[in-house]
Amino acid sequence: MRRTLYLKFLLGYLLFGIFGFIVVATFVSNMTYEHCRRDRAESLYAEATQLADTYAADLYNSETSLETVRKQILALSKYMDDAVIWIINPSGRLVLDSTRDLSIDTEIVVEGFDPTATAGTYYITGDFFGSFNQDMLSVLAPITANYKVQGYVVIHMPLSSIHEESDELLNISYIMLIIIFLLSLIILIFFTEMVYIPLKKITSATEQYAAGNMNYELNVESEDEMGYLAASLSYMAGEIARQEDDQKKFIANVSHDFRSPLTSIRGYLEAMLDGTIPAELHEKYLTIVINETDRLTKLTNGLLTLNNLNARGMMLEKTDFDLNQIIRNTAASFEGTCRAKKLAIELVLTDDLMLVNGDVTKIQQVLYNLLDNAIKFSHNDSIIKIETTEKKNKVFVSVKDSGIGIPKEDQKMIWDRFYKSDLSRGKDKKGTGLGLAIVKEIIKAHGENINVISTVGVGTEFIFSLPKSEAMDEEE
Repeated sequence: MRRTLYLKFLLGYLLFGIFGFIVVATFVSNMTYEHCRRDRAESLYAEATQLADTYAADLYNSETSLETVRKQILALSKYMDDAVIWIINPSGRLVLDSTRDLSIDTEIVVEGFDPTATAGTYYITGDFFGSFNQDMLSVLAPITANYKVQGYVVIHMPLSSIHEESDELLNISYIMLIIIFLLSLIILIFFTEMVYIPLKKITSATEQYAAGNMNYELNVESEDEMGYLAASLSYMAGEIARQEDDQKKFIANVSHDFRSPLTSIRGYLEAMLDGTIPAELHEKYLTIVINETDRLTKLTNGLLTLNNLNARGMMLEKTDFDLNQIIRNTAASFEGTCRAKKLAIELVLTDDLMLVNGDVTKIQQVLYNLLDNAIKFSHNDSIIKIETTEKKNKVFVSVKDSGIGIPKEDQKMIWDRFYKSDLSRGKDKKGTGLGLAIVKEIIKAHGENINVISTVGVGTEFIFSLPKSEAMDEEE
């Protein structure tokens, strides 16, 4: 495809030159000849008319001599590049001829002379009734005396001289065509440098990407559409490569998180079957097995939730609900856990009633996951603060703890599936690494944002927004 495209363009360029020469050699040639013939005929007719109205008319009016008129037509003939000038009677008898002296005793008659042969125009072409052995351009101007046509001034010009003039003009056309053809090479050069070479690089890159080499470097230094296409293609390859890496990491993480509890379950059950674990300890280890199955169930449910959240066209069951009440209910569900760790949950809620618009079940899941993380990573005898703030048509919810914090370099990756920072691994024994990924997807599905502010050793704050219900604005 790459070579044929260039050859097609080159073939088009050559066809442009060939057809250009054909057009000049045919249409332009005929047009040039016709133009020269009409122009020369007009010029000759003007001279013939002037001669007919002056010297020739005076001759027939007996106001000048034949010799005087002869001298004038001889001078005019030389001025007109040796054109043949005649004065001829309506009967066809020559009175004067610029090319020869006519004897009074010798009568020369143009046989078949017919002044109406011009057929409404002022010139004819040919041998002028057999008078010449070559084609001539002949113009006729009537000589009028005493209100009667007494004769005609006829000026003849060889058509060969007109062809020569036409050829000279045609040569100029050929030269201009050659110049245009050579200058059009610039277009071919521009096409090669700005289209063909970048397109060749892009095509090579697509072949490499199709073969799986997503690390192939595509370098097209151009700020036009070709450069944009190359940049887009390179970005696409980078995104595909990143997604492939994420997929590999995802599979590795899923495999690891499934393999660990399955290995524990298998090990404990085999130990109980072969008697390694005595019967009196079966209850203890069966409890561990149940906990591991709970972990697998939680992991599976998390994956299913993410899959549903990422599905195209996911429908949210949006309603107006009291956000404050959802926060209170979620906080109350952690009462036992907080009592065990000696934690306190402080609620700072704007107004008694705060109506927002969203999917109440999914927002409750967001609050549950954020509060679960806050409790998990908080120190004993500390406070977790949940606060709502109203700004214009938005409600901002903050969940803040005084726990271990998240390193700055990890804060962009905490939304990835299965990601756990090194600081959290020691305390997150039962976590799946899917909680924050689910939170991110739910908030994004609502068309809102969630941000994190964290300092290692100080604590972490998650802030997300929700649209305020229109009913709240009406009440205000």
